[in-house]
Amino acid sequence: MADYVLISNGEEDHALIAATPKPPRVASLDVFRGLCVFLMMVVDYGGSIVPAIAHSPWTGLHLADFVMPFFLFIAGVSLALVYKRVSNRVESTWKAVFRAVKLFLLGVLLQGGYFHGVASLTFGVDIERIRWFGILQRIAIGYIVAALCEIWLSRRTSRELGFFRSYYWHWCAIFLLSAIYSGLLYGLYVPDWEFKASTPTYLTPSNDSHVYVVKCSMRGDLGPGCNSAGMIDRYIVGVDHLYSKPVYRNLKDYYLQECNMSTGGRIPESSPSWCHTPFDPEGILSTLTAAVTCIIGLQYGHILAHIQDHKGRLNIWSLFSVSMFVLGSFLAFIGVPVNKSLYTISYLLITSASAGLTFCALYLLIDVYGYRCMTFVLEWMGIHSLSIFIIVTSNLAVIAIQGFYWTHPENNIVHWIMTPFVHK
Repeated sequence: MADYVLISNGEEDHALIAATPKPPRVASLDVFRGLCVFLMMVVDYGGSIVPAIAHSPWTGLHLADFVMPFFLFIAGVSLALVYKRVSNRVESTWKAVFRAVKLFLLGVLLQGGYFHGVASLTFGVDIERIRWFGILQRIAIGYIVAALCEIWLSRRTSRELGFFRSYYWHWCAIFLLSAIYSGLLYGLYVPDWEFKASTPTYLTPSNDSHVYVVKCSMRGDLGPGCNSAGMIDRYIVGVDHLYSKPVYRNLKDYYLQECNMSTGGRIPESSPSWCHTPFDPEGILSTLTAAVTCIIGLQYGHILAHIQDHKGRLNIWSLFSVSMFVLGSFLAFIGVPVNKSLYTISYLLITSASAGLTFCALYLLIDVYGYRCMTFVLEWMGIHSLSIFIIVTSNLAVIAIQGFYWTHPENNIVHWIMTPFVHK
């Protein structure tokens, strides 16, 4: 990660920039990023043991549903400091694009199906069925959108005019992306559609195929089977390149229907047809509002870069966070569901507000009161967040540990720990 510029001091900084030593890192940024990685590890490995912390099957908020917005938020905060001074916009743009492409391709490698999980030491993926979207891919897209906003849509004004006016085009981008998202989500007509599965999800793997027909013929539906976000992904990316194990298969009592997925991962034939179909929670349409989260984080970074006193920063951050939380809660109250898979506006506002309040608390604890010793582990994880993410996502650590066994491969530490909680 890049080192961060902490505050701006107007023209004096420009005169002293060449002679000033490298500024210190903002510790709360690294701790927040480390907290994101820690939460990801907890929900990934503990979600099967404690379902309450795993992703909500569809509507609602569980602990796991905060991880993605937190990653996007802190990426935006960091961008405001990395691109605080842009001397060459074209060069900076190419660098940002190159970083985003590297991150996107790394995400395809880790979550595209190349690794087969802890139960298999094999690897490799059929290009015709590779998954193109995932966590790092979404962060990469949010990163490049926010970076382009910072590089090209920032107006350098004097301090007397205030820094908020320098970034009003960012707010225009936020409202534009939100409007496009809402228009497509509620306005597109979703016809009936069918999906051909090579192996029916209620049977053991075989060479047979089965066609599932999903009855829709509607617009504005936010259910798992007939939302326009899934339709856009099926048309543009192709159904074979979507996430094949959507979390809504754990859904119960949705419109008096349920998928009833067994512990073996099979769905009864009597379940609704949409239970058998793939759906990508990191799809195209929901990435629009995910990018908005990154731009919101960018505004928190501007406050960090331009407001010099701790109290001023905390006051603006707190006001901003509480306002978003109230607005998001109001939207949820009037019927806009809090849905991570669709990344609805209410979900965007509530999770961004939660990220802002969490960042305020960490900043107060670490950068104001100096309690770094309490969070040094999270700070270390934040500095090495990408490396840890790769190890966790690819399951390399778990595979390596369970590679040491006694007599039989089943006699390993991982198997002993997981057996009491996960039943086949």
